[in-house]
Amino acid sequence: MALILCIETGTDICSVGLVQDGELISLRESDSGRDHAKRVATFVDELLKQNNLQPEELDAVAVGEGPGSYTGLRIGVSFAKGLSYGTGKPLIAVSSLAALTAVAIEDNEAGILDIDNWEESLLCPMIDARRMEVYTQMFDSKGNAISDISAEVVTAESFAQQRQNYKNIILFGSGAAKCSEILGATMIDITPSVRGMARIAESKYSSGEFVDVAYFEPYYLKDFVVTTSKKNLLFK
Repeated sequence: MALILCIETGTDICSVGLVQDGELISLRESDSGRDHAKRVATFVDELLKQNNLQPEELDAVAVGEGPGSYTGLRIGVSFAKGLSYGTGKPLIAVSSLAALTAVAIEDNEAGILDIDNWEESLLCPMIDARRMEVYTQMFDSKGNAISDISAEVVTAESFAQQRQNYKNIILFGSGAAKCSEILGATMIDITPSVRGMARIAESKYSSGEFVDVAYFEPYYLKDFVVTTSKKNLLFK
């Protein structure tokens, strides 16, 4: 049983929450874009003040480890590592795709979603990369991973074997919209949130599954690519 601060900044969503004994008790989120560096610190401060807590009263800090935006992941992980180191509390890393899937499962359990044959469906969270590429991983309807995390260029032939084995493939996340028609799949509106980290973080805390604050790095999946502008720059 623990009080855990959870941080997810791997996409356009900046999400910060307090989790107690596996249940989300306070939440701050913004989808206004790439201002995570400012918002994550503000959200953490607001949550702690709202709950009359000092950082030292936390039992652990959990952070979405990716895959996702290079810059967004750097911001969230850097903040989480700094807070963990400063307070001496353990750091927990949670797969962003597993957390996204947990949000979908939670919404289905709450009756928010209307999906036929959910128990026989393949859950496929997708985080947008470039063009027709996504970061993805396959899960069954209970949230058990049935494939490794990968970067996939999606075509009509993608995931052919899995699509034969399941009655329905359900896509969600920032990369789902561009892939649903190509794959002939069902798309649901699920966005990244620390809601999906709550139970996973509690489970990892209970089992002592922590990462080394000094050496932990986000799961970028691909190297960061810097492009050079083709415009002619004139200096006077």
